[in-house]
Amino acid sequence: TGIALLTSHSTTQLADFLRRGVELVAIFISWWVFHRLHRSGTVTDSRQAQLERAAGLSTAGAMACSGVILLGVTLSRWSSFEPGGNVLSGLVIAVLGLLTNGWFWRRYTVLTHEHYSAVIAAQQQLYWAKTTVDLCVTTALSAVAIAPTHPLTRYIDLLGSMMVAGYLLWSGFRTARQYQSNRQVEP
Repeated sequence: TGIALLTSHSTTQLADFLRRGVELVAIFISWWVFHRLHRSGTVTDSRQAQLERAAGLSTAGAMACSGVILLGVTLSRWSSFEPGGNVLSGLVIAVLGLLTNGWFWRRYTVLTHEHYSAVIAAQQQLYWAKTTVDLCVTTALSAVAIAPTHPLTRYIDLLGSMMVAGYLLWSGFRTARQYQSNRQVEP
């Protein structure tokens, strides 16, 4: 994604690079919590709830941070931005991300329905957001690849980034509120 960023001038490409980095941190934290919970059978219910809450809040934080980053990048480029450059590698990455994240979202949906786990449910929400974002990124980069000089391409790229930012902010805050309301009170 970094190489694709260096070869294009797309706001969406820059936002996608930043988003993927933040989300990688959230995925690692959730993996660590899940691994820790299932590796040792000596974790108390209270500690399990605490770790699951931390994983959920980190997922929410990753979505909200991604939204803020996208919004900032988009607003900074609003008045003097022209898309262009080679977006083909970024488009390929976005399509592969769409397929991969869609598969993971579906997998975590099935796992959540079969045996509920707060960590898996948080991952389901994260991958739904990632799939939606990849669809927007694919659409915006396709417009830049097909018609980079068309007057509408600029707005498709910028507005696509704004829509993604709004969706990620909403998802992050909704997920954080869910985990805040599920907080257990310590005696």
